[in-house]
Amino acid sequence: MATTTFPTVDKCASIGREKDTVVADMDGTLLRGRSSFPYFALIAFEVGGILRLLFLLLTAPIAGLLYHFVSESAGIQVLIFATFSGARICDIESVARAVLPKFYSSDLHSESWRVFSSCGKRCVLTANPRIMVEAFLKDFLGADLVLGTEIGTYKGRATGFVKKPGVLVGKNKANALKKAFGDEKPEIGLGDRQTDIPFMALCKEGYIVPPKPEVKAVTNDKLPKPIVFHDGRLVQKPTPLMALLTILWIPIGFPLACLRIAAGSLLPMSIVYYAFWALGVRVKVKGNPPPPIDKTSSSGRSGVLFICSHRTLLDPIFLSTALGRPIPAVTYSVSRLSEIISPIKTVRLTRDRATDASMIKKLLQAGDLAICPEGTTCREPFLLRFSALFAELTDELVPVAMENRMSMFHGTTARGWKGMDPFYFFMNPIPAYEVTFLNKLPAELTCKSGKTSHEVANYIQRLIAATLSYECTTFTRKDKYRALAGNDGNVVEKPRIKADKVMGC
Repeated sequence: MATTTFPTVDKCASIGREKDTVVADMDGTLLRGRSSFPYFALIAFEVGGILRLLFLLLTAPIAGLLYHFVSESAGIQVLIFATFSGARICDIESVARAVLPKFYSSDLHSESWRVFSSCGKRCVLTANPRIMVEAFLKDFLGADLVLGTEIGTYKGRATGFVKKPGVLVGKNKANALKKAFGDEKPEIGLGDRQTDIPFMALCKEGYIVPPKPEVKAVTNDKLPKPIVFHDGRLVQKPTPLMALLTILWIPIGFPLACLRIAAGSLLPMSIVYYAFWALGVRVKVKGNPPPPIDKTSSSGRSGVLFICSHRTLLDPIFLSTALGRPIPAVTYSVSRLSEIISPIKTVRLTRDRATDASMIKKLLQAGDLAICPEGTTCREPFLLRFSALFAELTDELVPVAMENRMSMFHGTTARGWKGMDPFYFFMNPIPAYEVTFLNKLPAELTCKSGKTSHEVANYIQRLIAATLSYECTTFTRKDKYRALAGNDGNVVEKPRIKADKVMGC
């Protein structure tokens, strides 16, 4: 039976399918890309580091040869072994929940999604390990059932082998479908290759998804659950070429990051801007920052409180770089290493409202201060809810819109060790920050004029969001850590850490 016996997916009607069941393959069907290597590479890097990624990259040609000359199943088994063998199951589940959805969602096939999303019951039948794809398919695509390859485990770790009946391809897919649905025939079957035909033949209607690279991906706002929070260190999808470049760059990038950090920590802040520029770090300054307060002529005047959007823990450092003078910052228990190498003074908050308010007031009496009221970072173009405490403490408020650019590594993490955050940021070939100073908040918009602290905080959030073309949300720090790390982020720092407290208020 040839794939041409089935019509293409664009011929499938999507109106009135609310009571129908759809069964779809994943790679090449729900996703535009037919290769699962980038997603195995993400797990390899996030769970096992650079050496595991190198091992996967070296075995990928063997997997490719087996795929084309032996069987699809043999090729996938090699990828599974190279990626999962010895990895902790809890780590794999964490990456599947926090890292993979961002990359999967950016490659969602628009035509397949049109059909898949129109059906009342949705099932995905894939050769990928179920543990790897289930979180994304159920949480973000609304799948009711996910049938995938089951990996072997031993004492909480993956063995690298698969359980019976083996990799779900060809007849194994058809058998899995029969076992799940019995004599009932799903209305629609979606596939993209010869080995999908056995399960598609068990459906009332079958449609082929042809390989068309020009097909647009589904935009984030069209998903049932848009991606707001995600984790992981890699910015770009690790195709074989990108994975190779990453492996080759790290031995160069890490020493370069150490040099950049040393320049920022040891040089006078007045020349850090130029040192960064010479070392490939771009800092763009917009707006008119306020001049430093002359304490000799303005006795009793409070310092300026800079209200910054929060992208990485380096926000106050780049604020200081833009101003040419060190600005102290209040933090939530950043790592000890980050405190040691920080070129500015950092003061830990206690989360006790009265104690923190008193501390911030004392710091403002001594001079200017930086604060990130979101309480944690967000990578996407969203602003989290602003804590209102800062608005009660001073009327000298200057909003600052912070935006950065990273091409290879993310400089934030919710699951890993926060001490590596500045290193990963500076390991990017040409990292960049854009610091936009907005006008000082007028007196009539502060608490002094009768505004509540929440009104002031919400106004500043909207002002910064409009400047950056971001969207305001009511999400909080706890929402982020519950989504990415399965806790509220209040974890005592340990050598191997699952979630860290982050900068902000």
